[in-house]
Amino acid sequence: MQDSSDIFEADLSGLDWQDWLERAEELAGEAGYCQPLGERHAALLIERKPVLLVSFENFERLEVTSDLGQPLGWTMMEALGWSHLCLLSEGETWFRDPRVYGYFDRLIDDGFFDGYDEVIFYGAGACGYAAAAFSVAAPGARVLMLRPQATLDPRVTEWDDRYVSMRRTSFTDRYGYAPDMLDAAANAVLLYDPEVELDAMHSALFNRANVLRFRTRHMGYDIEERLARMGMIARLLAQLSAGKLSELSLARLWRGRREDTPYLFNLLRRLVSDQRDHLTVLHCRNALTRRVGGPRFRKAMHVAEARLQGAGG
Repeated sequence: MQDSSDIFEADLSGLDWQDWLERAEELAGEAGYCQPLGERHAALLIERKPVLLVSFENFERLEVTSDLGQPLGWTMMEALGWSHLCLLSEGETWFRDPRVYGYFDRLIDDGFFDGYDEVIFYGAGACGYAAAAFSVAAPGARVLMLRPQATLDPRVTEWDDRYVSMRRTSFTDRYGYAPDMLDAAANAVLLYDPEVELDAMHSALFNRANVLRFRTRHMGYDIEERLARMGMIARLLAQLSAGKLSELSLARLWRGRREDTPYLFNLLRRLVSDQRDHLTVLHCRNALTRRVGGPRFRKAMHVAEARLQGAGG
């Protein structure tokens, strides 16, 4: 069996698609496998404890969430000893590929998910769509999604003009409309930024009794990267597994953004853009007092104070 330390210390950054898959196969060893699913998808399984995290991840984004170019799910393997099944795509495919469907069909036929005490699906964006869509393969699973799309079927979401190249791809056959695929889930949690209008519109399509939708304002498109940097994704998954991820616990975790300088600077830019000088001064003073702001906060505060004094004069 491959030693755990070899896996978590392995540097997979800078590798191309084929080399990465070959290295991942070596690291999985006898504890799992790395199986190509056509030219643009692969499945990487590593067995540990009887809690399984099924993550959908984009190969091009691995180095965004991991300095070592590792799947984000390996964080949970290292922290909690979970088993991990990573579905990996080369590019944004939304995992709409018959080979991927066939792989999940085989897992269902083999009773694969029945061998785990708990199954959790995770993904962001196109991968968030896939996490919801394929969760139907494991009834009773829990799902965490970050800004997922519900479908790219133009008959339903013709208002979303961001992914025009996907409009010829079928979202109406197997594992198609993501909100419907969540009907068998124990519960699902969806995080999104309401100020990204099209993401908010997709979120509204997930308005189901077993789906908790939570607003993460000022996170924008980079919600996964920013939450990963704050260490929140691992905590979200851990609480989801324990059945403790409620609106209240989400709000408590969300308070962690107050210690994240990049988030605070993103908020500062919004305040400056809207010329909210009084709030800008308060925001900068708070950040500087708590030592989570730097020279840019001090400069913005002085500019806003000068504007306020000029208006008062």
